[in-house]
Amino acid sequence: MPAIQGHVNFNPDKDIPSLEGKVIFVTGGTAGIGASTVQLLAVHNPSHIYFSGRNAKASDALIASIHATHPKVGLTFVPMDLTSLSSVKTALTTHFTHTRLDILVCNAGIMAQQTKLSADGYEIQFAVNHLGNAMVTTYLLPTMLATAKTSGSDVRIVNLTSLGYGLHPGDGILFDELDAHSVQNRFFMGPWMRYGQSKLANILYAAELARRHPEVTAVSVHPGVVNTDLVYTQTFINRTFIRITNVFMGEKALEPEQGAWNPVWCAAAAKKEDLKNGGFYVPVGLESSDDLKKDKLAGGAESVALAKKLWEWTDGILAKV
Repeated sequence: MPAIQGHVNFNPDKDIPSLEGKVIFVTGGTAGIGASTVQLLAVHNPSHIYFSGRNAKASDALIASIHATHPKVGLTFVPMDLTSLSSVKTALTTHFTHTRLDILVCNAGIMAQQTKLSADGYEIQFAVNHLGNAMVTTYLLPTMLATAKTSGSDVRIVNLTSLGYGLHPGDGILFDELDAHSVQNRFFMGPWMRYGQSKLANILYAAELARRHPEVTAVSVHPGVVNTDLVYTQTFINRTFIRITNVFMGEKALEPEQGAWNPVWCAAAAKKEDLKNGGFYVPVGLESSDDLKKDKLAGGAESVALAKKLWEWTDGILAKV
């Protein structure tokens, strides 16, 4: 398979070192980029991979496929509905049993959704893309911090975001409207604006996590524009918007395995010292702080004040669950 932009020599089969002894968790791992991430990491013999999702049939097929060639890799499907924070907490409490965790890939997400609130009463894209993944991170963080104290550890958290973060509202994140219908009733670009602020949150949260817990390497990644159901299930108007945007930005649509390359590179292939903690990476392995500095929001996705506000707001929501 040909290389894509950035690290042109990256080959996931050859460039990922042995993951022996490592425990991994991937959200949204039953299809698309998430399933490809699980498959690419499993090749390198980690001790165990947890992956979450809602499709038990797809999880069975993925486990069977991996075990056909790598039968010693432990695999656990964690049935999880990110639209409900209590569901997330229950799923983790029930299914996560390890005392160490080396890699967390927050992959699960939705895009350009119409008017809807989550089970907890929050705008659906922000609820899934940020709050649900933040609940996973918060629950697993103590285990990751404990792992970081062990000899030779290299603990990493990878948040999947998108260059679509640039579609966020002028103020970045409309906190006062996240639990109200008013944020959902804007003009034509409303679904994309809401998607943009959720993807901005993914960047900010990783950066703040790196500041608060530097012993863990936390980054955000744009996987590229990938041919998955996230695109296929969009309306004709949205698919047209995506195609036009791709042409404007010079991006070519990737297959799911290629879409997993950038997250996998950050999670396992790159040397720890070669990663910028809190950084934002585009395919493959290209740190893109210059793009953030050009963001239309004052301070952009590098805004420390906005990241702190997001962290504290999120903590307040999760503490209620």
